[in-house]
Formats: sequence, C-alpha cells, structure tokens
Amino acid sequence: MFLKQRSNGKLVEVLGLRDLFNPLHATLVGRYHAGEELQDPEQFAKSELAFCSGEDLPKCWTDVHYRDDEAHHHYGLHP
Repeated sequence: MFLKQRSNGKLVEVLGLRDLFNPLHATLVGRYHAGEELQDPEQFAKSELAFCSGEDLPKCWTDVHYRDDEAHHHYGLHP
C-alpha cells in the first residue's frame, strides 16, 4: 500500500500493514518510493501520512478512543 507524506508529498510504501491498522501504534515501517533503487526502510509517523488523494487516514487507524462517546452512550456510562 502506498501513502503520501504530508510535508513533502513523497510516496511512502507501507511495509507494516499491522502497524498501519493498529491505533495503538503511532508509527509504521515504510520506505520512500522514488528512483529505481529500493530505499532503506524507516519509521514514519502515521500523523504525517495521508492517502494519495490527500484524504486523512481513518480515525480507527489512528485514535484508540475513536468510539468512546458511542460506547458511553450505549452503555449509559459517563466519562
């Protein structure tokens, strides 16, 4: 899967999809996709990445508490 780094617009090939989908992980392993040679893998902050269209990553991939309000409402809990 390829994402775009917000700061420079470069494509990043995601090498660790589990890290991408896990909201507890703030970083993932990937490499820049540029030139003919494979680039070395490095850590990328998920907050700095977006889909190639510029769309943000889903909250369920970046925020472990993305459904807290819904759960509190459903179970009648108060935060």
